[in-house]
Amino acid sequence: MQSPGEAGARPPVSDPAYPAQMAARSGRLDELDARLIRCRACPRLVAWREQAGATRRAAFRDWEYWAKPVPGCGPSDAALAVVGLAPAAHGANRTGRMFTGDASGDFLFAALHAVGLASQAEATHRGDGLELYGVRITAPVHCAPPQNRPTPGERSTCRPWLAKELELLGPSLKAVVVLGAFGWQALLPVLGDAGWQLPRPRPSFGHGVHLTLAGAGGGRPLHVLGSYHPSQRNTFTGKLTSTMLVDLLSRAASLAGLGGRG
Repeated sequence: MQSPGEAGARPPVSDPAYPAQMAARSGRLDELDARLIRCRACPRLVAWREQAGATRRAAFRDWEYWAKPVPGCGPSDAALAVVGLAPAAHGANRTGRMFTGDASGDFLFAALHAVGLASQAEATHRGDGLELYGVRITAPVHCAPPQNRPTPGERSTCRPWLAKELELLGPSLKAVVVLGAFGWQALLPVLGDAGWQLPRPRPSFGHGVHLTLAGAGGGRPLHVLGSYHPSQRNTFTGKLTSTMLVDLLSRAASLAGLGGRG
């Protein structure tokens, strides 16, 4: 999984229109990713991601940080999407691949491997040989935010990237696993705008919540499942265990037609 190539002229700094304009022009995921990694639409996030790349942690002082927006990873015909929150400053912001290089990613990829959706249980860098089988991992915010907390405005500015990514996955997409309440709140409006029929009132987030959304015009339904985020706070306290995540991913894989355990 190499990083996407860069395409087009560098966008203006702090141009909030860039995500919507560039996402609309993208007809393939590789085009979307190449434009996404040049995005500088959110000044606070640009400053933070680049500061983290310049100062680095002592453990990673020999790394050349990615320090750009992190694109989604996984095949363009994925039947299952996993939607997180945002890159970690010294995780994906360092490695350039979603959930790669931090404790949350270690937890997630171990579970994906246990279910048969990843070729290996560890993800350390973009050239580590990892392959994802039928699953694409993405996030509603593609730049590392201070204190892992994007603002609602930053989420809205970044929204066109997620919307277009899901649109391009549409022909194959059958299920989505959402990691955490932030992703849940970001994803449901995107699905509604794309024509999926959302229940009213919108269901609250919770681990194991399962929505079956009817497609526009009687199209194929989409299964949406909620899971607690594999943050260190959740995994250290036992709010989310490896068994819980493996079971939920297995269920999602089965709904997506990818098999899974049980």
